[in-house]
Amino acid sequence: MKRTRALRRAYHLWWLSVVAMHWTTMVGLAVWTPVPGLLPWASRGMRRLVDRERALAERWSGITVGSAPAPKTGERERHGVVARYRWLIEDPQRLREWRWVALYSFVGGLVVAVPVGLVGYGLWGVFLACFGWYLATDAGWDGLWYTAIHVTDVPTGIMAGLLGLALAKTGLWLAPSMVDRHARFVRTALAPSEQEVMAARIAHLAATRSDAVDTSAAELRRIERDLHDGAQARLVAMGMTLDAAEHRLDKDPEAFRALLAEARASSSAALQELRDLVRGIHPPVLADRGLADAVRSLALLSPLDAEVTVDLPARPEPPVESAVYFAIAETVTNAAKHAEAERLWIDLAHDPERGALRVSVTDDGHGGADPARGSGLAGIERRLATFDGVLAVHSPAGGPTQISMEVPCALSSPKTTSC
Repeated sequence: MKRTRALRRAYHLWWLSVVAMHWTTMVGLAVWTPVPGLLPWASRGMRRLVDRERALAERWSGITVGSAPAPKTGERERHGVVARYRWLIEDPQRLREWRWVALYSFVGGLVVAVPVGLVGYGLWGVFLACFGWYLATDAGWDGLWYTAIHVTDVPTGIMAGLLGLALAKTGLWLAPSMVDRHARFVRTALAPSEQEVMAARIAHLAATRSDAVDTSAAELRRIERDLHDGAQARLVAMGMTLDAAEHRLDKDPEAFRALLAEARASSSAALQELRDLVRGIHPPVLADRGLADAVRSLALLSPLDAEVTVDLPARPEPPVESAVYFAIAETVTNAAKHAEAERLWIDLAHDPERGALRVSVTDDGHGGADPARGSGLAGIERRLATFDGVLAVHSPAGGPTQISMEVPCALSSPKTTSC
């Protein structure tokens, strides 16, 4: 059973090498013909095929094939054959993908074709054992050869069948090792160098840290603006009211009491605005009770019918808690404001094997959410990227929308929630 499954996998990998011929042709046409948009389209198809090879290598052989991130600004129109060719080879990741579909995929296809070919040829020998004598005598077929065996009658047919069984068994025996060899060849041909991985990592860190600095600066400006326009203005007004009340203390007691009441109302409003401001910076429930109860509080305050499932044996680090909390809050707000949803499901768990905090927010709205359109999802993606987190959005037209987040982290603090 295991070897039969490996044989099917070998056939699938061989077929992918045949599909690579199509993308080799498309990329060649895109380079040599000035059709608008053809080269980026062919490049995306080429990348999908290569990503499929990587995924199968990990799934079937347990061999992880890393990849450097492709440049976001690289897929642009170029004029001229030389310019388009340079666009194809100037990025190392794209160059490896092109070399794979143009050459290496066929080498890998030959590797996995060995067991498939042996089994197929072995089955032909079994067929000759059953019908070779008939084809050579009654049907008039002359010259039926199976390797060095000339099949003319029943004994020579049996010899061909035995040899065919041996070849088929050899093919089945080779299938698992050939699939693993193909996976190692994929890793050799497609994995980036250590220098390239380091350079990509440095570029990613520089971009995310720059976003973090910009976000912090924007947050400080927001806090300053809210203090200036809100609580500060009310406190100034309250001071003016108290000054006016001081001048009416002896002359007009009724006006004095009215001004005191106005000052009391202004102080209450200023206090509420300060509490709202603090809650926007770092909610007290998040600091006191942890991420689980903070998310439950979000669900209770949401106008949607929300259901929260939490599996956290301990608390993440405070910066990660804060980033994930505000990411969930933004997602819940988007679902209530833009998705026209009625129900919401929030799943929060920690994966100890991957060492990551996983969040899934699903709503029954109309769908169509896309981070590329510059919505609040892009801000969530930037917020999580500061901690090397990722955001995945599945939101087909008509819904439902599922937003998945994963942030690498360790649970260090003891659990302080009621979950």
